[in-house]
Amino acid sequence: MAKKVYYQQNDGHLPATPPHYLGTLASACWRKIVPFLESTGRVERIDVGLVEQYCANYEIYRNAYQDIQDNGIQAKIFTSLQDSTGKIVGKDFAGFRKNPAVATMKDALNQLNSVGIQLGLSPKSRQELMSIASHKKKDDTMSAMKKFFS
Repeated sequence: MAKKVYYQQNDGHLPATPPHYLGTLASACWRKIVPFLESTGRVERIDVGLVEQYCANYEIYRNAYQDIQDNGIQAKIFTSLQDSTGKIVGKDFAGFRKNPAVATMKDALNQLNSVGIQLGLSPKSRQELMSIASHKKKDDTMSAMKKFFS
């Protein structure tokens, strides 16, 4: 028996179970969004890469957010004061530095928004997909009517 090509596997649907290599949070995200995406009928098996990207970036976002919760948005920077023998005798406050998790969280959020739009996971993108689908349906109906009356 010949194996089906990738996009036709699972009858063209996304798998209900997440890939084994996704982390815990990404897998939980997968289990939440795949049923929704399948119910819309607008995604296919070939879109699995986008769903993986979305879920992986969700995990990155959540981990970065947790790091910010644990360590704060910024950290104090101190410089060491030494005596002539090299022994540290004190610390001098030198300012603040931003927690690198802030940039990581921002990058992941940008990716979530970008991929989410492609998958129709925002109200605006769902509305746009609906209008495209209804416009296409209208065009198909018009061409069928023209063909019938020709």
